[in-house]
Amino acid sequence: MKIYFIGIGGIGLSALARFLKNDGHEVCGSDMKSTPITMALEDEGIKVFCSQKASNISDDLDLVIYSAAVTDENPELIESRLRQIRTLSRKEALPIILGDKKNYCVAGAHGKSTTTAILASILNSSALIGAISKDFGSNFRYVNDLVAFEADESDASFLLSNPYCSIVTNAEPEHMEYYHYDYDKFFQAYEKFINLSKKNVLNGEDKYIKKLNIKNPNFLYPSKDIKNLSFLLKDGEPYTKFDLKNLGSFEVWGFGYHVVIDASLAILAAKNELDIETIRKNLLSYKGIKKRFDIVQKSQGFVVIDDYAHHPTEIEATIKSVEVYDNLTNIDKRIVIWQPHKYSRTKDNLDGFKKCFRRCDELIILPIWTIPGEQKIDIDFEKEFALYNPIFADRINAKNDLIEIIKDDKIIHTYDQGIILGVGAGDITYQLRGK
Repeated sequence: MKIYFIGIGGIGLSALARFLKNDGHEVCGSDMKSTPITMALEDEGIKVFCSQKASNISDDLDLVIYSAAVTDENPELIESRLRQIRTLSRKEALPIILGDKKNYCVAGAHGKSTTTAILASILNSSALIGAISKDFGSNFRYVNDLVAFEADESDASFLLSNPYCSIVTNAEPEHMEYYHYDYDKFFQAYEKFINLSKKNVLNGEDKYIKKLNIKNPNFLYPSKDIKNLSFLLKDGEPYTKFDLKNLGSFEVWGFGYHVVIDASLAILAAKNELDIETIRKNLLSYKGIKKRFDIVQKSQGFVVIDDYAHHPTEIEATIKSVEVYDNLTNIDKRIVIWQPHKYSRTKDNLDGFKKCFRRCDELIILPIWTIPGEQKIDIDFEKEFALYNPIFADRINAKNDLIEIIKDDKIIHTYDQGIILGVGAGDITYQLRGK
């Protein structure tokens, strides 16, 4: 087929576009502007229009797939429907993309990108991830019909992912606006996702997973099954060593208990396909994913880390990992730069955000990163975060061995020492890289 993607520059939709191209289809698409992802797609032979207008849509298209951010007012979507071209949301397209594959589907509020990337490295399989794996330098890899897939609960699309094995890191309520704040509906979606599959691997100590009605649960119990954690630096890179059940010792890129849980879930799922010695060896291929404890600058006494964490639970776990890095490198100052993501998420999790920065020495708060059409909510950040005496800034400017804090187009502070941790799911990742 000839398939057009509206919003092809998104991390999730770009992976699907690449996957379908490698499956033999002709693929093209559009986004609002040129980005590193759209430029990479062009280099791979996928035509991308860096504007969205009706004239981009032609009669020879067989299918138009659009991202969750695309509204009914989008000119390309309107034109596609006027021309009676079949249109599907990303979610509706999943059965076409994954329907005949053997899918290892990873879901959860936190850790699903990491777990999916680890699993793809272990299985040496095809992969569709909502992040860039450093193992193979992409959010996508096409190897065979065995697929490690990051399944999305935010719009219940994980129910259409045809899971052979469901892996769930946790089931903490997130994206509740989609479920109209109906918690029964939210947890029932997780139950259905797990019970759809022939196999599953679940974090049995997650308090939310414990409440689910699962037919044949295969639980990992971290407090009992994971032992003897130790942290080490290898050529400046973070690694955690651990023992899992009676399977011996493993080593995984990254610091922290949460990384070990993700790796353990991937290991137990991979046992359906591989022997344990192959798993142990292949795990070493995993080198982390971009925007997850991503060390973007490093010099004597100065480190800049980019992390996608945008929920209190994730931020607290990442700061704990920074604490480990701090102890191993003897850099004794931790500065966190936080770009809140979406008004609704910030408001819904405000109590958690007020607690999760306790381990940092200084906190810098950037403006909320919003999405098109989002309703603004008044949040008094100065009052709510007064405990931290934060610095409020408009943006940051990254240079070699230096981070500048900008307010009203003036440099109000500079850092050239300490561990700088940037957290958020907006454009902070580009700011930390000086882009």
